[in-house]
Amino acid sequence: MVIKNGLVYEEEKRFRKKDLRVEHHQIIECAEYIESVSDQVVDADGLYVIPGLIDVHSHGAAGYDVSDADAKGLAEILRYEKKCGITSYCPTTMTLSKERIFAILDHIRIFCEEEDMARIIGVHMEGPFLDARKKGAHRKEEILEPDIAFFRECNRRSGQRIRLVTVAPSVTGALEFIQELKDETILSIGHTSADYQTAKEAILAGAKHITHLYNAMPPFLHRDPGVVGAAAEQAECMVELICDGIHVHESMVRATFTLFPDRVVLISDSIRATGMKDGRYELGGQEVWVKGKLATLSDGTIAGSVSNLLDCMRKAVEFGISLEDAVAAVTVNPAKSVGIYDKVGSFGIGKKGDVVLLDKDLRVVRVIT
Repeated sequence: MVIKNGLVYEEEKRFRKKDLRVEHHQIIECAEYIESVSDQVVDADGLYVIPGLIDVHSHGAAGYDVSDADAKGLAEILRYEKKCGITSYCPTTMTLSKERIFAILDHIRIFCEEEDMARIIGVHMEGPFLDARKKGAHRKEEILEPDIAFFRECNRRSGQRIRLVTVAPSVTGALEFIQELKDETILSIGHTSADYQTAKEAILAGAKHITHLYNAMPPFLHRDPGVVGAAAEQAECMVELICDGIHVHESMVRATFTLFPDRVVLISDSIRATGMKDGRYELGGQEVWVKGKLATLSDGTIAGSVSNLLDCMRKAVEFGISLEDAVAAVTVNPAKSVGIYDKVGSFGIGKKGDVVLLDKDLRVVRVIT
């Protein structure tokens, strides 16, 4: 297949009018002109041609939740994601009982994606190693102190597919957990009351990722910079950002792209209500009410988002982020943050042929994998 005449997103974070050849699900060639005598030709004139989006933090969509441990539900989530341009996906767990977590991971281990689904690139284990003081929408009763043996059993049950694990460095045993596991998975700081020094020590110990920056952590203050300040000083630390217009003010979105150049990873943090109508839903065993773009628990706590990752990219552009930086934050940066940039995230020769065609309003025209 040759995709011709599109505005192709290059690894240098710029758009240029080029042709792109995809064969056997791989990028074969990208040039100003590609001969296409016997190839299937896709005319992308007037369209943006970007790599498939990568969501490293999403709990569900289309009426289903990853934590349901249901094959039909996971299939529908992955179909929804691909239709929205997300081709690489980290199903994200919640803070649940050990038995529930095992069931979810057993299910993901044996699940086989089909052509019309996003590809699972690993699991994001968001609970249960959290700080109850910053639990957000997680159940306090199921929170555990960091447990190396339990994590390793979870990873075994998943088929060694846990790519990210969120841990609160403010709880007992967290630093040892990070030091021990830093070569086995990616450690992400989140749901924590950690101060600047505690967060800095965790990053230096091996935590190179921050779970939904600003949310479920102390605020960024000039005399107490907290997790945000510690992360800003460590150039290798990538930061998730929920850009749904609810979780983070637009001014802070702009500030974040300035404070963390080339390190912002947009995420959806989507729940089962994403793509659905307003009403009552469930997240991690708790009732969630959805009205418009706001999802809350009964006590008013924000409970994930009801936006998909492409919605978040569009919102970032609406907030004044350049399209080039916004695209990087859903392709290049997440791929680098979870160690798969050699396979996806750009149109490098030999990478996965994940291509999304967008119109001028940044709406999906076609998804090619």
